[in-house]
Amino acid sequence: MKILLVEDEPKLASFVKKGFENEGYELDVAYDGQMGRSLFQQHIYELVILDVNLPYINGFELCRLIRADNSHLPVLMLTALDSLDDKVMGFEAGADDYLVKPFAFKELLLRARALTKRRSDAAAIKQVLRLADLELNLDAKTVTRQGQRIDLTTREYALLEYLLLNRGKIVSRVDIAERVWELDFDTNTNVIDVYVSYLRKKLDRDFSPKLIHTVVGMGYVLREG
Repeated sequence: MKILLVEDEPKLASFVKKGFENEGYELDVAYDGQMGRSLFQQHIYELVILDVNLPYINGFELCRLIRADNSHLPVLMLTALDSLDDKVMGFEAGADDYLVKPFAFKELLLRARALTKRRSDAAAIKQVLRLADLELNLDAKTVTRQGQRIDLTTREYALLEYLLLNRGKIVSRVDIAERVWELDFDTNTNVIDVYVSYLRKKLDRDFSPKLIHTVVGMGYVLREG
């Protein structure tokens, strides 16, 4: 699991990072809201942990920005602000949980696991992924566009499923290599670009609107128009 922690206290950030990494998680740290937003836009995360009092963009506003891009990503507020009004503001901004400092790391870990498990369970219930007239059936492992069946190889299917799960979000070649190919990205290979090209020919060439878009210097995004 990859987690984004946005926390401007270096000692606390280091403590949390070490704790999660000892449990086998991967955790990126941003020390202000602007850096947190940038990392969120560049990478795929399973959980975001946010402080509230952050430089540049505070935690409430950053949570709103995250929610505007991804309505399903679990967000946990981690802050010293403990009044009921503060908690209400956090939940109204889109947070899924709210943990007050100081805290025991074990409680943070348990809450993080609960949030990500809830998301995984919800995803398992959703059997069909859709974008415009494109449908991917997770049970039957079939893909259709405008009701017309599209035959994909195993790797093409896995790539499309990953793009659909992150539709509307830019995914980098590194993300695709790690999540679809399950290997470290070799900058000298164009295998990912080749497979994206295969998908374009099958999904976009004879249909409209085009769904697979290249974002120069950043990666790919699946969206309408």
